Amino acid sequence: MSTVARPVGGPIVNWPFKVLLALFGVGVVLIVYRFFFGLGATTALNDGFPWGIWIAYDVVVGTALACGGYAVAILCYVLNQGHYHPLVRPAILTSALGYSLAGFSIVVDVGRYWTLPKVVFFPWNWNLSSILLEVALCVMAYVVVLWIELFPVQLEKWQETGPPRLQRASRKISPILDRALIWIIALGLLLPTMHQSSLGSLMLLAGDKLHPLWHTPALPVLFLISCVAMGYGVVVFETTICSAGFKRPREHRMLRPLARAMVVCVGLYLALRFFDLSLRDQFGAMFTSGWMSVFFWAETVLFVTPGLMLMRKSVRHNEGRLLLAAFFLLLSGTLYRFNTYLIGFEPGEGWSYFPAVPELLITLAIVAVEVMAYIVIIKRYPILRGIREVEAMEGRP
Repeated sequence: MSTVARPVGGPIVNWPFKVLLALFGVGVVLIVYRFFFGLGATTALNDGFPWGIWIAYDVVVGTALACGGYAVAILCYVLNQGHYHPLVRPAILTSALGYSLAGFSIVVDVGRYWTLPKVVFFPWNWNLSSILLEVALCVMAYVVVLWIELFPVQLEKWQETGPPRLQRASRKISPILDRALIWIIALGLLLPTMHQSSLGSLMLLAGDKLHPLWHTPALPVLFLISCVAMGYGVVVFETTICSAGFKRPREHRMLRPLARAMVVCVGLYLALRFFDLSLRDQFGAMFTSGWMSVFFWAETVLFVTPGLMLMRKSVRHNEGRLLLAAFFLLLSGTLYRFNTYLIGFEPGEGWSYFPAVPELLITLAIVAVEVMAYIVIIKRYPILRGIREVEAMEGRP
């Protein structure tokens, strides 16, 4: 099977790109304003809610949505399903962009952002009991690993169109990098396993401030399983949208088997979720917790729906329905994380939080940057499989 990747090509700046660019411009102005005038001038954060949508979405949800590379790597390199290899590069690109921007979001969110270099350069001051330290170190290391995994794309670009000096350098570097990739990939599997589970562990520290429907010792495992499920959902969603948006041959034949992996992840998540509630005698809380019960059942229905959909062969073989199931899966994981970090978090009477307009606009700007960067890179670099390779796999002349 050919897995040759090729640049999509074509013009970059069109009207959707201009809309994204406008959102980015607004976000830049607001980010500069935030750095000059502080969090109080740009956010609705307070002493009861020390973090808001920048952490809940840009970091906690954003890194889960960026787990496509992690999820596909599990299939390709752990379960030895090599036929998924054409999905690796676009998944790693999504992960690299998502994690890089999540790291930037932390810089925007931290009050004394100028002290962040101490995390890297002052290890003798580390608090080795801190979950946040482990998350920070893992995320930073994983960003580096992801861009190293993507570096062969740049080497291929240099070999094809670069000046002679870069062509010679890339030919020398490529075999060295190929030999090192097995260790880099292993590290790329370890790091997200650590920090995605730690994002769940972090909310264990909330104690009784987090509603019992979400505060459980199983949080690390639930966060890990749901992020893998979201990773597969992102791969299906992203690949289908790219095929339609860039008028490329469909990859549906390769995406169909991913539905089984998604069903397994959803089944494991739901089984553990309800077993945990039963073990902690919280079944009654599912029905008697007012708005918390509403959000719990909304989250649960969003998980159950794609699980049931994907068990049907007619759904797996229908591109539109498969895309819809993946979308529901992404929504379910997103709501679960919002419930855990914001909605189910009750710091006490008198405290409330709803994101301010600048917070929302900066979040939209970060999403816009990610989409623009993805478009630019796939149009100029060999990320997606070439049209001829897709047609050959599908048996078309």
